[in-house]
Amino acid sequence: MRFTGPRFNWAGRFSRPEDPGDGTRPRRLRLPLGGSRLGRLIVGLNLLGLAVLIVGALVLNEFRQGLIDARVDSLRTQSDLISYVLVQGATVSEPEPVMDVGKAINLLQLLDIPRTERARLYDSEGNLLADSDVIADKVMVRPLPPARPRTVNFLRRMLPHGESEATREARAHVAEIAEVRTALGGKPVEQVREAETGGRLVSVSVPIQRVKAVLGVLTIEVGDVDKIVAAQRAALLPFILIAVGVNLVSSLLLNTWVARPVMRLAQAADSIRLKRARILSLPDIAERNDEIGDLTRALEAMTTTLSARMDATERFAADVSHEIKNPLTSIRSAVETLEMAPTPAAQARLLPILKHDVGRLDRLITDISNASRLDAELSREAPRSIDLGKLLGDIAGLYSVSDRESAVPVVFQSASTGEGAFRVVGREGPIGQVVRNLIDNARSFSPEDGSVRIAVARGPDKTVIATVEDDGPGIPVENLESIFERFYTERPRAGGGAKRSAFGGHSGLGLSIARQIVEIHGGRIHAENRTDAAGHVLGARFVMTLPAAA
Repeated sequence: MRFTGPRFNWAGRFSRPEDPGDGTRPRRLRLPLGGSRLGRLIVGLNLLGLAVLIVGALVLNEFRQGLIDARVDSLRTQSDLISYVLVQGATVSEPEPVMDVGKAINLLQLLDIPRTERARLYDSEGNLLADSDVIADKVMVRPLPPARPRTVNFLRRMLPHGESEATREARAHVAEIAEVRTALGGKPVEQVREAETGGRLVSVSVPIQRVKAVLGVLTIEVGDVDKIVAAQRAALLPFILIAVGVNLVSSLLLNTWVARPVMRLAQAADSIRLKRARILSLPDIAERNDEIGDLTRALEAMTTTLSARMDATERFAADVSHEIKNPLTSIRSAVETLEMAPTPAAQARLLPILKHDVGRLDRLITDISNASRLDAELSREAPRSIDLGKLLGDIAGLYSVSDRESAVPVVFQSASTGEGAFRVVGREGPIGQVVRNLIDNARSFSPEDGSVRIAVARGPDKTVIATVEDDGPGIPVENLESIFERFYTERPRAGGGAKRSAFGGHSGLGLSIARQIVEIHGGRIHAENRTDAAGHVLGARFVMTLPAAA
């Protein structure tokens, strides 16, 4: 009487990790990032591109700063040397410290300042005395701006634009004078400031001192800072290209490994929704060992289960229709015969038949309703740890209290090894219903002088085993599985001391519901015959095996 109607797959919740019970591999524990392959891939690829930019920027910033510092040190050494030469060759201290401007200019010219550098000599009042560019007849070359169409020139004249060249030169001159004023205070100045041409330059100004008197200032500047910055930007370009390439590759990989499989899953789900398919099947994605593979396997298992539920529902509906038609046909025949009965006595004989068939129909509808609501009832109650030994003892005690003197007694036998030795994870109500169904079935086959014995014990592989035995005629070997099919109600004729139940007294759903509940809890149930040493059948035994609580 196995019930194969709609059911949820609770195996992943109740079965052992090595045996999920649904044919799929067990789910791995997923941490927010540590257990996620796709999460590590996404974060890693994005961080890699960011790291390339950060490392490149840091390296090149250090490189640029190192070049500027090296240039400042070089200019400082050069300016110290030139100022020492000027102090020794172009200044006197008697009667008071003074600088000979002519000698200073000649010395500055003899020193042959590199053409990439510019040296300027100022007196103690900050007036310009000499310029290496003038001494060397250096001509400042400025490239002409590119030619623009007349329309552009007209718009540039009409619209406001950037500062003029004169303004920029004036600001650069002010910065230069401020640097000289600071150096005249006897303190060397090193800085990167704006040049007259609009770029930046490295400048070092040192005072020319005789004894403690400041006789002038020597300023040496070099205007290749912009070249350093340009070189830095050019050096940063490969890092930028690598970062862009990494992000592009990561985007393509994410599109290939995540977006497209998810799109295929969505299309397959739409196909199922539009009734073009009943089972989602994407084996190439299901083989992946990441979250997408887990999702695909879960969806495949879900659609397979739903398809099986739909098939089972169709079969269940057909079986229900067949089972209900039998009492309805009997009732209709009795009603038609009742109308044609010639005497009240004949009509009275038909009334018990009508009552029996109505009761049979009511019992059948009730059991069918209970079976169809089983999945919903199981989903409402959360599983928890329960003591199966205590539950069996309580059920046996209830039968002892409510039984009549003529009823078959129920005896509980426990091989207890301590408190909580038989704990399982499940729902107390449904498991209790299984035990009651097995006891009621056993009592219906037991003779009046027999008994029903229930027991619980620890099984192998961390399981708990509950058994229900009777002293009835046993079960034909060919029917040891058939009895778990729904609506199976074949019963032996009276004999061997066993009572024979009235026809229609059972719906044939009790054992099928019991197997369904046990399988939902990740367990097994089967029937066997008890025999003596000579092989004679002594009764039937039902064995229920459930996973033990951790």
